[in-house]
Amino acid sequence: MKKTIIPAFALSLLLAACLPAAEPTAEQIEFFEKKIRPVLVSKCYKCHSAKSKELKGGLLLDTREGIRRGGETGHAVVPGNFDESLILSSIRYDELEMPPDEQLPDNVVKDFERWIKMGAPDPRDGKSAPIRRTINFEKAREFWSFQPIGNHKPPKTSDPTWPSNEIDHFVLARLEAKDIRPVLDAEPRVLVRRLYFDLIGLPPTPEQVEEFVADPSAAALESLVDRLLESQQFGERWGRHWMDIVRYAESTGMERNYTFPQAWRYRDYVINAFNSDKPFDQFIKEQVAGDLLPSDDKKQRDEQLIATGMLAMGPKSLNERNKEKFAMDIVDEQIDVISRAFLGLTASCARCHDHKFDPIPQKEYYQLAGIFRSTNTFYGTGGGRGNRQGGQLIALRPDSLTPVRVAGNAGGKKNSAKRLKGQLRGAEKRLAQLKKKNVNQKQIKRTEAQIKRLRAQLKKQKAPEAAPKQSNDELVMAVLDASNPGDTQIRLRGEANDRGDRVPRGFLTIATLADAPQVGDAGSGRAELAEWLTQKDNPLTARVAANRVWQHLFGRGIVGTVNNFGANGDRPSHPELLDSLAQRLVDNRWSVKQLIKFIVTSHVYRLSSSSNAVAEQADPQNRLLWRMNQRRLEGEAIRDAILMASGQIDLTPGEKSIVTKIGDGDIGRGINPSRFKVNNTKRSVYLPIVRGAVPEMLRVFDFPEPSIIAGQRDVTTVPTQALYMMNSPFVVEQSQQMAKRILAKQQLDDSDRINLAYQLALCRPASADEISRSLEFIEQATAAANGGESEDESESAWAGFCQVLFASGEFRYVE
Repeated sequence: MKKTIIPAFALSLLLAACLPAAEPTAEQIEFFEKKIRPVLVSKCYKCHSAKSKELKGGLLLDTREGIRRGGETGHAVVPGNFDESLILSSIRYDELEMPPDEQLPDNVVKDFERWIKMGAPDPRDGKSAPIRRTINFEKAREFWSFQPIGNHKPPKTSDPTWPSNEIDHFVLARLEAKDIRPVLDAEPRVLVRRLYFDLIGLPPTPEQVEEFVADPSAAALESLVDRLLESQQFGERWGRHWMDIVRYAESTGMERNYTFPQAWRYRDYVINAFNSDKPFDQFIKEQVAGDLLPSDDKKQRDEQLIATGMLAMGPKSLNERNKEKFAMDIVDEQIDVISRAFLGLTASCARCHDHKFDPIPQKEYYQLAGIFRSTNTFYGTGGGRGNRQGGQLIALRPDSLTPVRVAGNAGGKKNSAKRLKGQLRGAEKRLAQLKKKNVNQKQIKRTEAQIKRLRAQLKKQKAPEAAPKQSNDELVMAVLDASNPGDTQIRLRGEANDRGDRVPRGFLTIATLADAPQVGDAGSGRAELAEWLTQKDNPLTARVAANRVWQHLFGRGIVGTVNNFGANGDRPSHPELLDSLAQRLVDNRWSVKQLIKFIVTSHVYRLSSSSNAVAEQADPQNRLLWRMNQRRLEGEAIRDAILMASGQIDLTPGEKSIVTKIGDGDIGRGINPSRFKVNNTKRSVYLPIVRGAVPEMLRVFDFPEPSIIAGQRDVTTVPTQALYMMNSPFVVEQSQQMAKRILAKQQLDDSDRINLAYQLALCRPASADEISRSLEFIEQATAAANGGESEDESESAWAGFCQVLFASGEFRYVE
């Protein structure tokens, strides 16, 4: 019998048809709406939608069914399969060349690759016409997150002795309603380790552990919490949390990855803000409009200006030719970070059309866009060498804030001319080959146009203006109001140069429950935006902030989607508790430290992470909080804990950044990424965060892509993590240092040394069985080293033992 061979793409489609389709997550749908749909609408629908005047290639891209079915040449998208997804080869210009008039930027191609890899989630069922809908805002405000923050009294519980504060009443009432009992409290050793990592991101010393074990009373707990909140390490820990949210990085990323040598100033500003317990509403105002706020002296003026660096450090496509598109992309990125970081709304999804899920019309997106279009963004980066959108920085002079140009790479004119001549020679050679092969005229005309453009660039090239001499110590990334602020126009389908009606600058109606500040003609409107964000009646800002604090202490927010409080996000597990925490934050002068203290002194925070069969069955995800969630440490905390155990950590604050020393330049072209590797023993928060060159240890342990707004980090368990702990020179070196530290305790015998190693690494003494097995391991490792008994061989065996502790799951997790 003749066998039937099923092509790979057909098999994948057959399997997809036979298996139930997984529902796309909120994050995946958000990715499609922000990154994929706008490109399809603006670049593809003209020829490949139900409304096309002439459908090309039988291909419809305006529905999920159409894009997967494909057209005459095959399937446009096969979820998870790059090779069979012809849309990829088309936008890469591998075979077909789509769009035919302009190749899409590399970052857009990468977005499509990421989308297909995640399974091509696509919420479109029918035709994808531009979304236009009439929004009933009064009806929309019935949604939980748009309602005023309620003043809820703690519910009564049947066990009045269990709650320690109001939080516990809300939690226990929900548990009792489901007949679930919370588990027992965590042991003091477990609790003190949890507190240290949660509050300062470092493990306690053996002495600090024993001090708390000797007195774990409520008074001792409160005293310990106060000490941790007042330490320098608190701001380093919680400042890093915030930098995840606002996509802190020290380079532009994307096609031309230029450095941000002054980004470290914003890092230090954030750390100092958390250490000083700057009121969170003031923290917001300074990042949105610090340049417009009153100041008492130059120091305060400069600090507030540095805060606005948050708006300047987003990723930038410096290779973009269209200046208007580049400007509107910066505006979009600024709207995105502010709406998601402060409001928990995906407002930037309304750039091309009315928001599909939330009550945000396109008009209101451009009301916000007018504010940022009236703002100048100073991000630095020298021009030339592929950087078509060079920027400026601000010089902090005593009596003024002066924009200054950033010097490009040394030898810019010479190198640029050489590069252009090389491109011209290549294009001319390619043209000759095309004519010889007698290919279609379309390719020949495109190459001729490229040659013409290159010749014009060579002819017009001039010497770059010399940058004014200015000390780097006086330059900052920041924003300032434009000299001619004004309203902007709606961009049809999000296209920068396709304009519609002009709309007045303003805010989102759905998050306005009282009279909003009015944007005047004199300024950009950022000062009014900052006031609107922090209005007492704003239903979102305090809720989002309180939820973020909770998420960092419990591993999951009361609202699981910490960046999305809209219709596509999760619903709160304890809505009344969230409102109570939000109101407490506002009532306590927006003090983050006081909110943290209130949470960590609750009974629910002190629970163990042990399981309970009955509770597990009733609430397997622990949404009702009958136990503490076991959590994997972040890469920074793992690295810092290794340095603590080895005794090598340097707790003095880091100064500037290695990026500052390297200076301005294009990473991968003018600057080798290996230059950003550092061997110091400072805390990990001071490591350089360069897009595309994140330190290996952080990257291995799920450091978020610095170009995205990361409210919560992924937690993966992959072989590369185990391999890193086995082979990393850093881990090996610190294991050796820890072994030296232990062996230096000459008054201890080997059993006591093993016990000390467990206390340093795991914050607990070793059991008798662990001591026995560890002694056996060390003896065997010593004997295996050529059978000798030298001091070096003994130290090597102890280093191997320390490395085993570092590689253990217990070291990497907090219970």
